[in-house]
Amino acid sequence: MSKLIYLTGIHLYQFLIWLVSPVNPKARRWVKGRQNWLPNLKALLHNNTAPLVWFHAASLGEFEQGRPVMEAFRAQYPTHKILLTFFSPSGYEVRKNYTGADYIVYLPADTPANAQQFVAVVKPVLAFFIKYEFWHFYLSELKIAGVPTVSFSAIFRPSQIFFRWYGGFYRAILRQFTHLLVQNQESVALLTFIDSQKVTLAGDTRFDRVTQVAAARRDIPLAAAFKRGDPLLVIGSAWPADMDVLIPFLNQFTHPLKVIIAPHELHDADIERWCSQLTKPSVRYSQLIGETSLPSTIPFNQLIIDNVGMLSSLYQYGEYAYIGGGFGKGLHNSLEAATFGVPLLFGPNYTRFQEAVALVSEGAAFPVTTTTELTAALSRLYTNPDLLAKTGTISRDYVRRNIGATAKVMDVVDAILPEKEKTH
Repeated sequence: MSKLIYLTGIHLYQFLIWLVSPVNPKARRWVKGRQNWLPNLKALLHNNTAPLVWFHAASLGEFEQGRPVMEAFRAQYPTHKILLTFFSPSGYEVRKNYTGADYIVYLPADTPANAQQFVAVVKPVLAFFIKYEFWHFYLSELKIAGVPTVSFSAIFRPSQIFFRWYGGFYRAILRQFTHLLVQNQESVALLTFIDSQKVTLAGDTRFDRVTQVAAARRDIPLAAAFKRGDPLLVIGSAWPADMDVLIPFLNQFTHPLKVIIAPHELHDADIERWCSQLTKPSVRYSQLIGETSLPSTIPFNQLIIDNVGMLSSLYQYGEYAYIGGGFGKGLHNSLEAATFGVPLLFGPNYTRFQEAVALVSEGAAFPVTTTTELTAALSRLYTNPDLLAKTGTISRDYVRRNIGATAKVMDVVDAILPEKEKTH
């Protein structure tokens, strides 16, 4: 019965996506990207004779989480090919040309026929699922085919269906994995309680990834020129709900402060509304591109980033970072900022994110629910250089202390693929 309910849910999801696709661009890409997937996949892999490893990421965030493992695998197993699949268009469309994978496609919906055909065509020697990817029929087909399966950077909470009395079907999904590498001890305990085999505490590969990104950060002369020696607040992945709290603060804050605003989604209507609500001079990045310095006669206070791919490098210029998403469904990537040694501020919906909870507990991050709380928190940091330095050090040290999950994942891979052709 549970399997029937699960499959019905999959078909219902597909139908709803198809139904809204004429009016929803993201749904339209979801549908179009899966049209004729089987002949396209056969053609794509037709000439491949190398052993193939499959990585699956739900979207862009999971891709970034899995990227250190993909790159480590590439370095250690250069004769293997890598297939990367995405569930969401927001991942596929941004990373469809990623050179670290040999083949990149959408993952067909998890139905018995799709799973059987996909596994039969791909013939992977190993399959990786990043964080929250638990697909019953794919895992079943992989197990039937004798393909080892690894879930890494996974994290579990007691409230999840796996650990409810009615979650037997979903517990069975977890037991199909060859190995589960999890982020924290609580996850180990939960999986042990339901008799999952081969569970390892490995940590979160995002720490490795943000460290790589920070080391490879690019200079952005316009950001440095905009700052002009003033304290800088970087607002990353801002949603309208974040800006509803931030804009009154920015308008009333009387101390010298430059602000960079990077929206989570680039909607002109949102940006225009924010510019009209901000009482201090604002400018878009696209209006100044190509400039190495800002005109001294135009004292901009806010710089709005109207492009993608720049945020992780912008944090290096900040004294403070506000991470968006905390007034909505959940926080965006706080580690990208923390690795640069800055204190963090964000909205109240952060408790599902282990790193945010830890940074709050250690005193490097400050959750706020109102403009008044935001003003108080940032004012304390602004007027107390010792506190600013201390919180920044805590942020940086927290990231450094948690590096190393990729190596633990690769230790498991080495045990599964003993025939590796490892480079030195």
